[in-house]
Amino acid sequence: MSPLRLETALFLLAVGYLTVLPVGGRHRDLDDLRVRSVKFHPIVGAGVGVCAALTVVLASVVLPWAAAVILSLAVTLLLTGAFHEHGLADAADGLWAPGSREDALARMERPAITAHGVLAVGLVVGLKVSLLLALSSGEAAVALILGHTLGAMAAVHMRATCVAARSAGMQILAPGVTPDGYRTALVSVGALCVITVWGLGVWPVIAALCAAVLLAQAFLRLFQRRIGGYTGDGLGGAHQMGELGAYLGVSLMI
Repeated sequence: MSPLRLETALFLLAVGYLTVLPVGGRHRDLDDLRVRSVKFHPIVGAGVGVCAALTVVLASVVLPWAAAVILSLAVTLLLTGAFHEHGLADAADGLWAPGSREDALARMERPAITAHGVLAVGLVVGLKVSLLLALSSGEAAVALILGHTLGAMAAVHMRATCVAARSAGMQILAPGVTPDGYRTALVSVGALCVITVWGLGVWPVIAALCAAVLLAQAFLRLFQRRIGGYTGDGLGGAHQMGELGAYLGVSLMI
């Protein structure tokens, strides 16, 4: 495989992993390529954010502002299949499960979601909506792109700094990341942040970064202490905390 074809395959794997788009099928089961594709996750996250941004701007022309914001979030849920929100719900179930680490892991594997998971997702989505409503359409559009990028980076960081809580099949469920891939992801996030300064200003972007890091890191430590490592559900929770932190930071500084 030529370098260009390899990078294209890795990017499509990242798209197929994070969204419901039917791409990357031929290489889905190759663990090595899946791990190497993680470097593109922040870029794919930015792409999801762009779709949400276009939705909120266009919908705000003909719909009330609250409806436009909710519709933009609905688009991201459709694109990702509520992948991250489902992970957050299962992670919340595991964190609040009584008993040992094994009990918490078993709770996360159950198909049914308990009240803890429903409340966690409801609170996070409600906070996202309320924070985005405080922004103008242009500000919200840029914040959505930044939020999904930082959310994806939070999950990449969790992979890079934690061990897998489960050994069997973990590479397929939630691939790790190589050192080079982690650095590539950081560079792509840095470039995106520089671009979003044009739409939000320096201080809102810095505040978004700080808030995203704080929330995601707090979740990471809590999850690691309870579970002993990362799981696919933990990655979804980290993504949601990073995204929420970005909106919080922007809203505080606008």
